[in-house]
Amino acid sequence: MKHIAMAAAYTAFMDADAIVIGAGGAGLTAAKILARRRFGVILLEARDRVGGRVFSRQIPRTTTAIELGAEFIHGRAPSTMKLLRDAAIPAVVVDGEAWACNEAGELRRDDTDFTLTARALEKARSLARDETAEQFLRRLDREEPTRQMAEAARAFVEGFEAADPAIASARAIAEELRSGVDSRSSRPLSGYATMFAHLYNGCAEAGVNIRLSTIVRRVSWRRGAVSVDVHDSRGELRTIQARAAIVTLPVGVLRHGGDGAEMRFDPELPPVKREALRNIEMGQAVKVALWFRTAFWERINNGRYRDAAFFRGKGQSFATYWTQLPVRSEVIVAWAGGPKAIALSSASEAEVMERALNGFGELFHEPKLAREEFQGSAMHDWDHDRFARGAYSYIVVGGGNARAAFAAPIDGTLFFAGEATSINGQGGTVNGALETGERAATEAAAVLGARTT
Repeated sequence: MKHIAMAAAYTAFMDADAIVIGAGGAGLTAAKILARRRFGVILLEARDRVGGRVFSRQIPRTTTAIELGAEFIHGRAPSTMKLLRDAAIPAVVVDGEAWACNEAGELRRDDTDFTLTARALEKARSLARDETAEQFLRRLDREEPTRQMAEAARAFVEGFEAADPAIASARAIAEELRSGVDSRSSRPLSGYATMFAHLYNGCAEAGVNIRLSTIVRRVSWRRGAVSVDVHDSRGELRTIQARAAIVTLPVGVLRHGGDGAEMRFDPELPPVKREALRNIEMGQAVKVALWFRTAFWERINNGRYRDAAFFRGKGQSFATYWTQLPVRSEVIVAWAGGPKAIALSSASEAEVMERALNGFGELFHEPKLAREEFQGSAMHDWDHDRFARGAYSYIVVGGGNARAAFAAPIDGTLFFAGEATSINGQGGTVNGALETGERAATEAAAVLGARTT
């Protein structure tokens, strides 16, 4: 009885059982699960919206929403698919033709698929010593039979992984490919906004105390107690206390901070955790949404490109453009990842969007027509976004089990979630964020439940 009374007095000073930091997919999921288990939860988000690196916008006169952040569903994605079913949102498989510019700058059907990439990188899984993707692929470049495979693999590393081949781990990318996460792609029919609204509503209905525009400055912790200093929506400094915290911030923020977004741990994270963060890099990507009066590319050359899903340029600022197929839409997305994104980092947003528009018109040798049809564009600079510091994570050479080390709880008090903590090949995906939010909530609930009995 004495033990129970002491525990009750101890928790009376707490504002909640758990504080969840970050309201992206991982944070919303973790908060909802804990609240449904009757734990008191405060969810802190620095932005004035939820979603994190999912950022949807509806544009007038277009048939689809545009996604300035995450857009695709990768692989089977069971957690994502379940959430979509719960929200009665269908997912549509990305299907259609791929076209690529040849050396002469002419568009030709491109039947290259990811099996070439997987075959090129397969041997990297058994490397005695890890090496960069670039080192591994250079050996394939030397011989004609494997040169095409190396070219496809390099485009994958730079474009889809948003990684710099000069520092990315060949072994880690090979393991991810083996997981099947990139075997197929689909999209939520109405975009991610509706799914995240459903997730947000689930949190609110479960009793989560959601605080937007609240920037975390310091997380002080000891076993069984967390004290979080924040600047709230009015700019006032406040302290929130709980028995545990789940941190879901992107690696870019935890590693770099800057521009008023610094967050300190007191005491600082253990060496093994800091080493893990050093071995996880944030990919760089530039994504521009373009919308037009009509889908003019479907009419060019007697409808030759009507069923095109992807266009790949040659020597352009943007390596890839994609349509919204199977949904017919006036929206085109321009994408540059890795080194191409780095090359655009010093350009203004206006210049970047201009390059995206010009590049799309040049694919068809119709820059004038593209400009005549053009109605607007939008982008979000994730690299310079102080609450993101990049697109999504990848492992640097020698990083080994960095994701698992980053994901591990500390003293049953600090828990970690987010796509960068995924250990089953789901890093860099929305599904990875959702799954890790579930895992961190389960870990925290086990500890919180034990302390209240």
